[in-house]
Amino acid sequence: MKLAAGAFLAGAGSRLLPPSIPFRFFGAAVTFHVLAWIALLAGADDVPQFAGGLGWPLAALHLVTLGVLAMTAIGASLQLLPVATRLAVGNRRWPAAIWWLYTPGVALTACGMGTGMVTVLAAGAIAVTAALVAFALLLARNLLGAKGMPIVVAHGWGALGSLAVVIATALSLAGTYVGAPIIDRASALALHVTFAAYGFMGMLALGLAYILVPMFALSAAPDEHPAWASLAIAVLALFLAGAAAIGLAPRLLDTLAVGAGLAAVGLHLRLMAVALATGMRRNLGPSFALVRIAWALLVASLLLALAVVHDVPHDGIAPLFGLVLIGGWLLTLLLGILQRIVPFLASMHAGQVRTRGKGLPPTPSALTAVRPLAIHFISHLAALALVTLAIAAGSPLIVRLGAAAGIVGALAFGAFFATAMRRMRRSQAVARAGAMPLA
Repeated sequence: MKLAAGAFLAGAGSRLLPPSIPFRFFGAAVTFHVLAWIALLAGADDVPQFAGGLGWPLAALHLVTLGVLAMTAIGASLQLLPVATRLAVGNRRWPAAIWWLYTPGVALTACGMGTGMVTVLAAGAIAVTAALVAFALLLARNLLGAKGMPIVVAHGWGALGSLAVVIATALSLAGTYVGAPIIDRASALALHVTFAAYGFMGMLALGLAYILVPMFALSAAPDEHPAWASLAIAVLALFLAGAAAIGLAPRLLDTLAVGAGLAAVGLHLRLMAVALATGMRRNLGPSFALVRIAWALLVASLLLALAVVHDVPHDGIAPLFGLVLIGGWLLTLLLGILQRIVPFLASMHAGQVRTRGKGLPPTPSALTAVRPLAIHFISHLAALALVTLAIAAGSPLIVRLGAAAGIVGALAFGAFFATAMRRMRRSQAVARAGAMPLA
């Protein structure tokens, strides 16, 4: 059976974007990661009972969702999907233009939310929406011309459809603050949360996992039949949740949606467990410890969603659900995978600048700073644990301690990223110098 890594990497070099494109998205995500924890620290008093509304907790949430999760998803999908689908991005100016529009848009949106300046929020929302529409068009073009990995492509279509719902509901929610909502706030919020987290990000996370987990574990590609079944059940769950959000038997359909979501996740995690158990590379280090924790928190988020649906009598259940869903599952998963993607792509880019007599390019491990990642591992998990405790206890003080731990972890992750970039550029400089003719 063909290894997933071999299928994915075949001809990958010809479809690599210039390193400045994916790494600028990753670098912005690293920066917004730090700012998200700072915003949480600023809004600590409102976090334990947070249920929406302008303020720094909302800004922190969107610094994570837009600034870290979606930013990384855009950068990763622009680089990885063309390799998987065997179709190049095309005009490389568009990804750069998206970054220049999206990054300040996220900053303005978060600033407007935190300060309550509605005009700033509106300006940021317009920029973010325009950038996401441009990204959606690039993604659709790539998926339409796809020539490989149909299960990954199908997840891409699921993510794209979810993104359309996210954009529409985001405009409606932003319109609420200026007196021009498209649909009622409760329905828009339910649709936005579901299709942003489980739809757009969830579909991308599940789809790209069928590439990345076997590739890093050096295992065979997962069995497609259960993968297709998982996708079909996940799409059903989204439809059920969407119908509930617009008022069709909400408690019953939301309960069925959670059940379907658990079934889809169970099938997916079974495939991931097989890939990890049968791979030639068994020791994947702390990065995949984070991935495994994130998978457990994905299941926990669905159980907490069920608690929200059935009105479990606890004031902190809604913010706890948000924390486990966004900070627990999605952020932890992304940070674990990013620890592998960044050195991997950096090594491939360094390998493109290779000269006779200069030997092999640096390995991903040679580009990885281990100590900052060890600090990040402990700090990130401590931050999640402390904020969870703070919500359960209703304690702003513990929120501040958790946010401080999060800042330390985010800065350590930033040091890892900066080190990888510095080592990649040094390797490229050495290779280019070796290519220069002797005087």
